[in-house]
Amino acid sequence: MSEDIRAEIVAQVREVVARLGQLLAEGDPVVILESMKMEIPVLAEGGGTLTSIAVRAGDVVKEGDLIATVE
Repeated sequence: MSEDIRAEIVAQVREVVARLGQLLAEGDPVVILESMKMEIPVLAEGGGTLTSIAVRAGDVVKEGDLIATVE
């Protein structure tokens, strides 16, 4: 079963922390977003392997945009 990780706010991607193929545990950081000079970590909601990353540093995401997928 796959889990899509989506943006919850409009923000700029500051850093992609996780690597494709990495095994993630619940609560592991995937990316760091920046909005209004605040850093907001986006965390894995469940464990699994990171199978896709849809963003890169510098991208701007809107609420609901796909960030990554974990299987």
